[in-house]
This record gives sequence, structure tokens and C-alpha cells, in this order.
Amino acid sequence: MKISSEGIVNGKILDKYGKRGTQQKFGMPTLSMPLKIEDSPKETVSYAIIFDDPDSVPVCGYIWNHWLVANLQKTVLKENESETSFDFVQGKNSWNDNSYGGPCPPDRPHNYRFRVFALSSLLNLRGDFSLNQLEEAIKGKVLDTAELYGIYDN
Repeated sequence: MKISSEGIVNGKILDKYGKRGTQQKFGMPTLSMPLKIEDSPKETVSYAIIFDDPDSVPVCGYIWNHWLVANLQKTVLKENESETSFDFVQGKNSWNDNSYGGPCPPDRPHNYRFRVFALSSLLNLRGDFSLNQLEEAIKGKVLDTAELYGIYDN
């Protein structure tokens, strides 16, 4: 399985998907990146997505979660679907909001990570689930995974 995004060019996340973007809510960038999933197992029923910032640990003490998605049943997400689409559920990001929160590195360029999980079923999650709840729900259901990284300058 592989994932790609037109929002990442030459390894860099485009400015509009992070803190230099114009679409913001309470200081949180909300324009979600497009994402394409390819070559997933035939048995895939749904996908889960974790978009996070492993480079945030020295700054805040943990990996900052930017977007949690469950029960995605399509292989293409268009730009801004976090705000406009209702055919998947979104969990709480580290801003405590059920939506996409874009890159905002405070100290230096950070390397952000998309993880996509192809799953054998839908998940019993409502739209305010936590990362821990998502990780527990996917146990035993993961058919394949893929990762995509992009750098956002501070």
C-alpha cells in the first residue's frame, strides 16, 4: 500500500496547509491536505489515518496529533475535506478539536507523518475519539499500513 499527497512537494508541506495558511480557527490551521491511497488489500473495508508530529516531543513532551480519521471508505481525500466531508469520523487532535489541525512548528522545521491503516472492518468510534481509543479499536483489524512524511518550516 502507498499514500501520496499533492500537498507535499519535494518533501515539503505547502505553506497553505499549516500556520502560514489563511484558513484558521482559533489559531489552528484547518485546511486539510489532499491524500491518495493506492494498492491497498482487496479485503479493505475502511481506513484510519493518524497525522502527527514526532518532532514535537522535545517541545511539548509528547507526539502532537494533528488529525485522527476513522471509517474512511474512499481512497481519495480532497483538500479541506476535514471541514466539508461527513462520510468519515474525526477524533480529537491535540488542540482538543475534532478536525484537521495543520503544522505549526514553534522551534525549527518539523518532519510530519501521515500513517494510513487499511482495516478489515469499520470501527465502533464516534466523532470525538482519542488516539488511544483509535489505537485500541484497530487492534486485530490492520491489513496493511503506509506512511508519508513532509517537512514544514517554522
